[in-house]
Amino acid sequence: MMPSVADPAPVLWITGLSGAGKTTVAGLLTERLRLRGGSWVMLDGDRMRAMLPWPGGYEREEREKIAFYYGRLCAEISGQGIGVVCATVSMFHSVRRCNRDTMPGYREIYLRVPIEELRRRDSKGLYGASDAGGLVGVDIAAEMPEAPDLVIENHGGQSPEDAVSVILAAMEKDFRGLRSIRRSDQNPEQSKAE
Repeated sequence: MMPSVADPAPVLWITGLSGAGKTTVAGLLTERLRLRGGSWVMLDGDRMRAMLPWPGGYEREEREKIAFYYGRLCAEISGQGIGVVCATVSMFHSVRRCNRDTMPGYREIYLRVPIEELRRRDSKGLYGASDAGGLVGVDIAAEMPEAPDLVIENHGGQSPEDAVSVILAAMEKDFRGLRSIRRSDQNPEQSKAE
């Protein structure tokens, strides 16, 4: 039997369209959080999809089912006291509502990048190949986040490091779960006073 954790760790759900920089930002953010102390894991939508116990399709219904699966996985890890940084498109209101309702430390970070910028930086050839169908935001309607905790606008002038700095600053100000993200060199009495 697994011991229960009274205080679940934060879940940082980094969402945005394909090519917005979610995986890069999530990887850098996870590294920085680990340096500050605490246990953190990064989950990436593409890598999780490759590990699914069933062949996940790309139709809307299948994508939504997979996004719910990602949320349940994040909740399980968080419930064991390990912080989660999850990079995923998952553009469904139903999934985000469920995440908020079931994960006390859930924070939604939306990387909003205009479609023109996504096409310009398209290193995977996703937007050029979108004529084949199946690309969220182009062929499949995306339900853009309605009330994310943080929106990072990037029209091409912001680096992934800049985005991580913005996220860390927001976390230090008002994200829940601060016990897991405070710098290890900070005085514990100072943390209580904030």
